[in-house]
Amino acid sequence: MSLLETRNLTVRFGGHVAVDGVSCRFAPGTLTAIVGPNGAGKTTYFNLISGQLRATAGAVLLGGRDLSGLPASARTRAGLGRAFQLTNLFPHLSVRENVRLAVQARREGAHRRGLNLWSVWSDHRAVTDRADAILEDVSLAARAGATAASLPHGDQRKLEVALLMALEPRVFMFDEPTAGMHAAEAPVILDLIRALKRDRTRTILLVEHKMDVVRELADRIVVLHNGRLVADGEPAEVIASPLVQEAYLGTARKAPAAEAAA
Repeated sequence: MSLLETRNLTVRFGGHVAVDGVSCRFAPGTLTAIVGPNGAGKTTYFNLISGQLRATAGAVLLGGRDLSGLPASARTRAGLGRAFQLTNLFPHLSVRENVRLAVQARREGAHRRGLNLWSVWSDHRAVTDRADAILEDVSLAARAGATAASLPHGDQRKLEVALLMALEPRVFMFDEPTAGMHAAEAPVILDLIRALKRDRTRTILLVEHKMDVVRELADRIVVLHNGRLVADGEPAEVIASPLVQEAYLGTARKAPAAEAAA
């Protein structure tokens, strides 16, 4: 049974087909890695699912509900969560205040009524406690008083995840979550994704170039190339495919000894 589904999802830019008829189902409690070479259509596919781009054809369904005509904000309310969507919510407020606003939006539905500052700051203690717990989880407790705009890149990525966690979506979408982070910072994000994966009611989609991360985290791998779905299956099966190794993961197949000697 799928929680999220794309049916014949397609987008064209002039004569270029960036995503070409991709149909895929994503079950609750699974983590699917979406991989492929640069320009394969991975981020465009994410943009179509989250509503950042309008599809030329096809549909996006969440829990059986067709979201195709909805903007990104409405898809977020429906339960689609993409990490980058809220990073610039209030860049000049503190890290804690940003997370508090996301917690309050989740608790009281402020994102449906329009942001009401009186309601946002009500129930102050409970909201602050939840925000502080999330900041502790993402190793940002020490930066709680800093403005969001002042954070270095690695900490901004952590804040993206914190805001997403505060909204408690049914589908978590991570587009290269450790990109640009120092080696010492990346494990924090990966540990968070592992923890989210243990909640078997949610679905996680992950675009990631680092195949060691994909091997460790993914239950399933979907491979895109030139906007088309070209492989879909369990990690060992997909990674072992000569087609994927040679054309999509940049790993050349070694020639047999007889060929090498010829």
